[in-house]
Amino acid sequence: MVRVHGGLVIIILILLLQWCELPRRAHGRCVVFNFGDSNSDTGAFTAAYGLYLGPPAGRRFFHRTTGRWSDGRLYIDLLAEKLGIAYLSPYLESSGADFTGGVNFAVAGAAAASHPQSPGAIPFTIATQANQFLHFKNRTTELRPSGRGSMLREEDFRSAVYSMDIGQNDITVAFLANLTLPEIVDPDGGGPLAAAVAEIERAVRTLHGAGGARKFWVYNTGPLGCLPQTLALRQRPGDELDPAGCLARYNAAAAALNAGLAAACRRLRDELPEATVVCTDMYAIKYDLFAAGSGKYGFERPLMACCGHGGPPYNYANLKTCGQPTATACPEGERHISWDGVHYTEDANAIVADKILSGDFSTPRTKLEALCEC
Repeated sequence: MVRVHGGLVIIILILLLQWCELPRRAHGRCVVFNFGDSNSDTGAFTAAYGLYLGPPAGRRFFHRTTGRWSDGRLYIDLLAEKLGIAYLSPYLESSGADFTGGVNFAVAGAAAASHPQSPGAIPFTIATQANQFLHFKNRTTELRPSGRGSMLREEDFRSAVYSMDIGQNDITVAFLANLTLPEIVDPDGGGPLAAAVAEIERAVRTLHGAGGARKFWVYNTGPLGCLPQTLALRQRPGDELDPAGCLARYNAAAAALNAGLAAACRRLRDELPEATVVCTDMYAIKYDLFAAGSGKYGFERPLMACCGHGGPPYNYANLKTCGQPTATACPEGERHISWDGVHYTEDANAIVADKILSGDFSTPRTKLEALCEC
């Protein structure tokens, strides 16, 4: 009789533990708020401008276009799968959005800072995205008592991870404005890259102060000089290429921005001691794909876009880009790093996600899963 009773107690305890986990997951305790550009945009650009990303975008996994700039899942989708949350819906999407696991404020084309020399730029800077978050949080608080809105709790906002992946477009805008590398880098702190870093740092402080955020996951920017679009359109006679075949001046600009971001992360850790600020080296993760792609990862022609026009070496031509009738996609099953000359394939994103999750590229060395506390 005692044995039966003991067994029942154990069963009841197990059921109680499982039951306790249900509201935790249903209410989205593992919550991510993401800010960025096309590298992590899950459909905001399409929602904002009504511009349709036609096939073959999305041909893999989703088997339809989803507003993602890829043939399939982005690294942020793969992170969401690992964290056990729904794919992050864009904040700007009014139909069918699911905000239980967080919100994605990233918009393709967004830069960290506002650049006067580029008046036609996408207006969703990191400051705008941060303000959108504050509005979302305030509306959630207002609507929650009536059972409407996202139903995220105050605890969810406090314990959420706030990720940022932005800055690539600041480099692009600076070069398109015909600034020289010294003008872009500007060690005295007056150039466009310093402005981008300052805006990212300011956004962290805004989310921390007004939004109550305590956990930040900040990515630096990738090797822009390795993208087929950059190599095809921005390479000039006499330009230096690095050992991987990437355009050196563009990667030097990325390295300068990343050095500024690393310093900003250190300042934030010193000045916001109650917050956790993790800076993850996206540059190192992505550069390794190009430097060792064909051997280590089995990528075919690492510097060549899968979907584009013109063939080797880069398969990228202006006004003949992926999605237009003049462009064609590589056969399904081929492994490429770049999908359309600017963005990454699902194969590449899967490697990026695994390396992010390893924690080996983060300072301080931290695993996203542990920070998220799913």
